[in-house]
Amino acid sequence: MSAQGRRPARGRLQPEPEVRALGAALDDPRVVIARIARPWGRKGEVVAEILTDFPQLFQSRRRVFVEGVAEPVAVEHARLHQGRVVLKFGGSDSIGDAERWRGRHVLIPREERMALPAHSYYWPDLCGCRVVRRTARGEHIVGTVEAVEPTGGVDLLRVATPSGEALIPLAQEICTHVDTQAKKIVIEPPEGLLEPNL
Repeated sequence: MSAQGRRPARGRLQPEPEVRALGAALDDPRVVIARIARPWGRKGEVVAEILTDFPQLFQSRRRVFVEGVAEPVAVEHARLHQGRVVLKFGGSDSIGDAERWRGRHVLIPREERMALPAHSYYWPDLCGCRVVRRTARGEHIVGTVEAVEPTGGVDLLRVATPSGEALIPLAQEICTHVDTQAKKIVIEPPEGLLEPNL
């Protein structure tokens, strides 16, 4: 199982951009896929840091949202260059035009994120989920996911509980059922896992 964030982290139980969606609230319908660094050349292009593991999101894209602009912005062309993306927005035809985009995030609608394999999740979708433990007497609410911590292996869910913070591996044998639509994660934790990390 893994969570997909700014850079999708790999775990045993497989996000946007986004993602931890940088700069996007949990209820924001958009996710961040890039951050504009500076103008590029003299024809109004900009170069941006890619904030997704799916650079193909830029291929054939005709519009994006840009931080601070309410309406979609037309994309005349986009090309990958040395691990970054060079973008040309409609109406941006000079260095001066391109300068206005410096430092802003590039976003796409959440529903346009890349589809993930089974048991893969975007970080923003996991944040805010209720973590529930099933017992013989029913379900017991453990807490709420506040963040996802990448480890290079199995990602960790940082869960706020009444007694403090708990770190729960996003492993299929522990997180037995994940429903991001219902914002609910069912766990079967081994003994001692839920002791708070104070």
